[in-house]
Amino acid sequence: MVAMQAPLPKLFVVAAPSGAGKTTLVKKLVARSPELRFPISYTTRTKRSNEVGGVDYLFVGKSDFEALRERGELLESATVFDNLYGTSRTQVEQHLSNGHHVILEIDWQGAQQVRESMPECITIFILPPSLAELERRLRNRRTDSDEVIERRLRDARSDMSHWDEFDFVVINDDLDRAVADLEAILAGGGEALASENESLHATVAGIINL
Repeated sequence: MVAMQAPLPKLFVVAAPSGAGKTTLVKKLVARSPELRFPISYTTRTKRSNEVGGVDYLFVGKSDFEALRERGELLESATVFDNLYGTSRTQVEQHLSNGHHVILEIDWQGAQQVRESMPECITIFILPPSLAELERRLRNRRTDSDEVIERRLRDARSDMSHWDEFDFVVINDDLDRAVADLEAILAGGGEALASENESLHATVAGIINL
């Protein structure tokens, strides 16, 4: 009897416009998939009251962040709303070498950089069901001023124009269904969610008003 080989560990990259719910989705996915590893990102932004350093993010100053980038210790980095974010190359490589799938939660700029460094990665873009729903979610957070929300909505339109650079697209209309879609992709399926699927293009166009 021939022994079955374990699937090779893969790097999954999840990106989305602000407010689309990617953080909630990824956290729920990781909780349901203990074999997944989720590297802790570096950021220069101020820690929120409900966050814990070393758990939610690795909070560092701008000079320390730049030093990490110069030493090549960041797999990707990006400026988002005037703050710097980056992924530890060491964390990702260590998890993969230990045989674990890895999932990154970053923005589209970071996803481009990861594709350049690790072209075998699988990229997934999360979309809201509509721009109106995206605005409702942003306002319901009650953490940003109207001015900041308007900026986030403008940036979201720009972010969403990059959806077809990704391998898969998941529309976060229903949380449980969106998590199930992500699980299908991680399991090697999700063909209907592939960005090259022509039937998906009309749906996406309706969301982003192209």
